[in-house]
Amino acid sequence: MSKNPLNPNARKALDEMKLEIANELGLANKLSNTNSIENIFTAGPVGGMMTKKLVEIGQKQLIDKG
Repeated sequence: MSKNPLNPNARKALDEMKLEIANELGLANKLSNTNSIENIFTAGPVGGMMTKKLVEIGQKQLIDKG
């Protein structure tokens, strides 16, 4: 399986989503920090929230199809 998204715009959309969620959580300034240890602890909550939102979007699309 390739790590490259099927749609070339997907990477940009995911990066935008990551920044939006980081802003919502008040972690945007920590995400851009060059301190890799701090980035690890920042990335966890942001990645978790991204996953939750993507699952919600997928569920909504499945419900709307049905």
